Formats: sequence, structure tokens, C-alpha cells
Amino acid sequence: MPLQSQTRYRCAGPVPGAAPRIQTNVRALAPRIAVMDPITIVPIGRVVCDERDPARVDWSRVRSEVRLDADLEGALLGLADYSHVIVVGWLDQYPEALRARRQAYPSGDDRYPLQGALALRGARPNPIAVTVCKLRGIDGATLRVEGLDLVDGTPILDVKPYIAHYDAEPKASIPRWARG
Repeated sequence: MPLQSQTRYRCAGPVPGAAPRIQTNVRALAPRIAVMDPITIVPIGRVVCDERDPARVDWSRVRSEVRLDADLEGALLGLADYSHVIVVGWLDQYPEALRARRQAYPSGDDRYPLQGALALRGARPNPIAVTVCKLRGIDGATLRVEGLDLVDGTPILDVKPYIAHYDAEPKASIPRWARG
């Protein structure tokens, strides 16, 4: 699927050429956001995979391709030396109701304590996904990855190398319910 570099997602006002559900979401959120300058995000690629259900629970074995704009091939120099990457995506296929929620039970399970949307890893006001996944290889401007929790067609905003001593905090703590 060719990318349309002119596609832009903004946090205020309708966006020509954007998917209607994104425009609707933007209009719904704009009145609740403090007056700010708009931010423009231009996707650099798309996910290609067989998975189309964002409600999937186990993504660990899902194999995907992150197809970047061809002009970014040179920007991938050195990335193949890493075992894992951080992929940042835009969850354009998540339902409006999930984006608008302010509280939910983790994994939809009411045996866990109710949490605020920003204390969970699920859908949120700005539908940005950040995932660490295994890098299986690079072919041109295409990354082959495993464990990416994004459905087919998801816009990609950024890719970064995962560097354990930068990205993992050894003193981090998590609530008891989240320990598995």
C-alpha cells in the first residue's frame, strides 16, 4: 500500500484527506483540550500483517512488516545491529468509545481494580501506541518484526532502537495487580 505523505493528523480542527473517524475524534477532543498550538504528525510508514482485530490479547508471535517510506531506507543504517526496536504507531482503528473513556478495568477484567485511562496500556485520548518488538530483519525500507501489537494498515510514526540501559528502569515498580 503506497503511503500518502501529505496525510496529516492534527489535534485541532478537521484535516483534509484524513480518515473520517480521526476527524470525528479530533472534533470530540478539541473542546476538552486546553488552548494549544496544533501538532502535525506525518506517518512514516504502515504496518502490513494478517491481523485485523485490535482486541487480540496475545501478540507475542504475530509477525508483521513495518513498511516505511522508501526515502527512509538510509535512516535505517545500523538498526539491524539491534535485536529489538520500539515502534510508535497511531491507533486509527480503535473505536471512538475506547478513546473517550477515562477509566477502565485492566484487560476488561473487573477482578482488577478500576484504573484511569492514563494508568493503563490500552486505548487513550491520543491513540498513540508504543511497542517494543523483536527485529527479525530489514529489507530495504521494510522492517520484519515479531510481537508488534498493531493491526494491518496502522500508520507508523517512528521507529527507535531498543537500548536496555536507556529504556529499562531497574528500580521501576508496578502495582501488584500488574505483576501477572
